[in-house]
Amino acid sequence: MSRALFRHVATDAARLIRRNAAAEEPFGKTGVAHSDVRRLQSKSYFRSHQLLGRAKETKLSPPPRPSSSSGFCSSSSSSPASEGFVGWYLGMVKSRPLLTKGVTSSLIYIAADLSSQTIAKNSSESYDLVRTARMAGYGLIVLGPTLHYWFNFMSRLLPKQDLITTFKKMAMGQIIYGPIMMVIFFSLNAFLQGEGMSDIVARLKRDFLPAMLNCVMYWPVCDFITFKFFPVHLQPLVSNSFSYLWTIYMTYMGNRKKPDAISS
Repeated sequence: MSRALFRHVATDAARLIRRNAAAEEPFGKTGVAHSDVRRLQSKSYFRSHQLLGRAKETKLSPPPRPSSSSGFCSSSSSSPASEGFVGWYLGMVKSRPLLTKGVTSSLIYIAADLSSQTIAKNSSESYDLVRTARMAGYGLIVLGPTLHYWFNFMSRLLPKQDLITTFKKMAMGQIIYGPIMMVIFFSLNAFLQGEGMSDIVARLKRDFLPAMLNCVMYWPVCDFITFKFFPVHLQPLVSNSFSYLWTIYMTYMGNRKKPDAISS
């Protein structure tokens, strides 16, 4: 009897153990599944974080635009000025500065002299083309090259473009460059007209001081704009543009009658 009771108790205990093991097995499987899911999620997050970091480091460029829009942008990026006269002129200023600036000065002197003759002459009189040729030669051979070297010299001597430096350049132009070029203009123009040294000296005594007074009233503002707001390779062009009105006055002064003809 005791043996039968012992067997009964042992079988009941084994049955209970099996039941408990069967009851705990689903929870164990789910626990493993939950840990696996967490592991996979952490791995996917880590991989996505790595991809984002690589994208930031390499700074991935946006995808290219369609060919139609890119063609439009490339055609519109080239401005008409770069392909027209302005672009050609700026290229010539950099490649052949002396020739370009000399021709520019010559053309401005031609236009100014013709304007000066139009203002002074009667309707029945014809244009003095020899006088116009003298003015054109002066602009081509004398004024254009000297402006080139003068502005380059000033940019090396005073490279800044602040207010004080600009006033220094203006003062040097009025004190040094302006008087020298005015003497050269009156003397050379008179010499080309066949006048002698006494006639040239008499012309300078009569015309130099009035021309210098007008020069001091006209050119400081022009020089301020030129030196302050324009680069050195464009300064001769800007100065020549301002000199159109001044050249009308100078061609008139340079082609007045000789002082001895007036006194007689």
